[in-house]
Amino acid sequence: MYKYNDFDEAFVRERVSQFRAQVERRIDGSLTEDEFKPLRLMNGLYLQLHAYMLRVAIPYGTLSSRQMRQLGMIASRWDNGYGHFTTRQNIQYNWPKLKDVPDILEALADVEMHAIQTSGNTIRNVTSDHFAGAAQDEIRDPRPYAELLRQWSTDHAEFQFLPRKFKIAITGATHDRAVIRSHDIGIQIVERDGEIGFQVLAGGGLGRTPMIGQVVREFIPEADLLPYCEAIVSVYNLLGRRDNKYKARLKITVHETGIEEIRRMVEERFAEIRPHFTGVDQQILGEIQSHFAPPAYKDSDLSAYQAAYDDDPVFRAWVDTNVELHKRDDHGIVSISLKKPGATPGDATAHQMEVMANLAETYAYDELRISHEQNVILPHVNRADLPAIHAALKEADLAAANIGLVSDIIACPGMDYCALATARSIPVAQEIATRFEELKLAHEIGPMKIKISGCINACGHHHVGHIGILGLDRAGVENYQITLGGDGSEDAAIGTRTGPGFAYDEIVPAIERIMLKYLDLREDEGETFLQAYRRVGMEPFKEALYPEKAKQNAA
Repeated sequence: MYKYNDFDEAFVRERVSQFRAQVERRIDGSLTEDEFKPLRLMNGLYLQLHAYMLRVAIPYGTLSSRQMRQLGMIASRWDNGYGHFTTRQNIQYNWPKLKDVPDILEALADVEMHAIQTSGNTIRNVTSDHFAGAAQDEIRDPRPYAELLRQWSTDHAEFQFLPRKFKIAITGATHDRAVIRSHDIGIQIVERDGEIGFQVLAGGGLGRTPMIGQVVREFIPEADLLPYCEAIVSVYNLLGRRDNKYKARLKITVHETGIEEIRRMVEERFAEIRPHFTGVDQQILGEIQSHFAPPAYKDSDLSAYQAAYDDDPVFRAWVDTNVELHKRDDHGIVSISLKKPGATPGDATAHQMEVMANLAETYAYDELRISHEQNVILPHVNRADLPAIHAALKEADLAAANIGLVSDIIACPGMDYCALATARSIPVAQEIATRFEELKLAHEIGPMKIKISGCINACGHHHVGHIGILGLDRAGVENYQITLGGDGSEDAAIGTRTGPGFAYDEIVPAIERIMLKYLDLREDEGETFLQAYRRVGMEPFKEALYPEKAKQNAA
């Protein structure tokens, strides 16, 4: 895990000091809210429906136990006792008082954290695979490259006022768990003729105009990562529209300009700036990589674990659902669900953060990850320790065995918090999860990604959900559109809208009809919902969703 050097420490402390003075001027009236707004956004502070919201960066989703414990302390001391983990692997505090924000940022700096560039028209938090460094299908750990990109993009003078926000994701695995094709720049680590390099995509994004990223370069060598990314952002900074914020993202620039012309301009810019990268970036990368050495794995007797697995069906169900294969056969990757049916997706209390920090410190080599799916990961766990971890999670109400199932729902804060939202997301997620818990169908349905957004900005990633739900305002009434067939993996696809939307009290029954139709038409228990949808298409599901219309058409 990366550790701050003297420059990092001084830089973050100076930013805290600057913002403390700015907050004091806002409180005493020297700054108006309009004058204060760009200053607070530079430090991750939003003004939401009911209060300020502070978004804290968790670069590429990696935390130590000390950092997680501090996040819990902040929630307890300065917020309402909880935090909300987001789809950009960050954490948000929804109720901080303005006067306390500088103290919160100081407390974050104490554990090498900050809120810089978690908002604004700049390069946001670089995200990555939450199983990085542990996954069996990994070519190379992507986090050192993510850290290099973070250092390069932080306070980059040329890119602080881009046409619109800019998002980068990188993965080193063959299975895309980082949704790289839905980012402005998506980076896939690849190996060609024994050489490690990158496939680079550009122009992905969701929101009101969802698009899948397109390949700009099939292969660039490791040494060219930074100049090539800089070339892409530089071209976007030149071409990107500033007259219409809805058409300002890189995806629109790629669409309007054409991928061939974008590729030509990027290559031309890359040729110009590549000579100015004299190897310093590779020296920095070498220093960074030394922070990401694998832990000193311990060997253990697994007989007690095997006995617990054989004898305890509750423990066995949790292992089968929430523990993934690790690079080492005697270890596992533990996903801690923040999606207990009926709970708010992504929320964790201060006590729960303390429990997860203790588990990481005791059993997981002092490392945690935040997934874009709003769960917490212990990436390296000896299987001998799984019974103790499960027992501690049960006591903290964190032992829901539902990772990847119907109740493991991604949801944005929606109209409960967000000033941009047009409908509620959290209650819909809670009611869907509760309904399928009552029906006891989660394991029969199998792998299922439901994603819910409370407005067209798509913070809940609904476009790439197997089932996507978009909440809109229709003449003052909440209306929920459904899309089917979305996919955020290496086979990325944008979901297709089913038809007219549903009222708030109709949306859960509509999702139930979709699930029952899937169970009825699948070829066998091994055929997932997404596979079945791709085989039979939209029509059977539309008939289930709109039975009256189906009757009219039949007549």
